[in-house]
Amino acid sequence: MKNVEWFANWFDTPYYHILYKHRDYSEAESFISKLLEYLKIDKKAKILDLACGKGRHAYFIAQKAFEVWGLDLSEQSIAWAKENYHLNNLHFDVHDMRELYTKEKFDYVFNFFTSFGYFSKNEENQAVIHAMQKSLKKDGTIVLDYLNTEFALRQLVKEEEKLVDGIHFTIEKRLEKEFIVKNISFEDKGKKFNFEERVHALSLADFQSFFKSANLELVQIFGSYNLESFDVDKSERLIMIVKHANGPTT
Repeated sequence: MKNVEWFANWFDTPYYHILYKHRDYSEAESFISKLLEYLKIDKKAKILDLACGKGRHAYFIAQKAFEVWGLDLSEQSIAWAKENYHLNNLHFDVHDMRELYTKEKFDYVFNFFTSFGYFSKNEENQAVIHAMQKSLKKDGTIVLDYLNTEFALRQLVKEEEKLVDGIHFTIEKRLEKEFIVKNISFEDKGKKFNFEERVHALSLADFQSFFKSANLELVQIFGSYNLESFDVDKSERLIMIVKHANGPTT
C-alpha cells in the first residue's frame, strides 16, 4: 500500500484549518498589494497562484481585475474555494505542482508563504521548478516566497502549546537531516491525533541551483513582506523574483 504524503493527509483535515485560523491575512494581503505594485502587472495578465489552499489570496488578486488560476493538491480546499469565491476571472483546479499544468500559459506564477519544499526528495522540488518554468510565457515571471532557513533555524522554538477552539495542540519542532520538522499532536472527542509537517531546509544557493537547471534567472530578492532588502542573517523571508534566463526551454 502506497504511503500517503504528509501534506495530502494533513492539509485535507479540518484540524489544519483550525490550528492556523488566526493567521495574519491582513499582513499577507498587504504583501500581495505591494508585490503587485512592484511588478506593475498589466491588467490583461494571466496569473497562477500555485498551492493556493482555499483560494483566499487568489480571490484577493482576482478582485483587482486580473485573470487568476488557483491550483492546489487538496480536493477539499479547491471544492471550498469553488463554492465560496465566484468571479468570472477566477478559476480553481486540483493539481499536483510537480506536474505541468497544461490548460494555460501564464504571465506570472506565484508560490506564496512557504508552499514549496514539502517533498521527500530534492528531485521533486526541482520538478516543481521545471513545471513552473514550462508554465511561463516568454516574458513571464515567477515569485517564490520561502522562509529564510538560516534565520528560521536560529529562531526555532522547540516546543509550544496552543489552545484553539477548545483543542489543545502540542507543537514540537526540530531539524532532522535536511528537513525542518513540525510534529503536531492533540486530542479531540476522545481520540488522539498526530500529524507532521516537513519542509526542506533550503538555502539561497539551493534555489539558485534549481533555477539554473531550469534555465531560469534570479533577478531580485526581498527579505520581508514589506519588500525590504534580503539579509541572510536578519531576514525572515526569502522572496525571489525569477525570469527566463535566455528565453523558454522546450
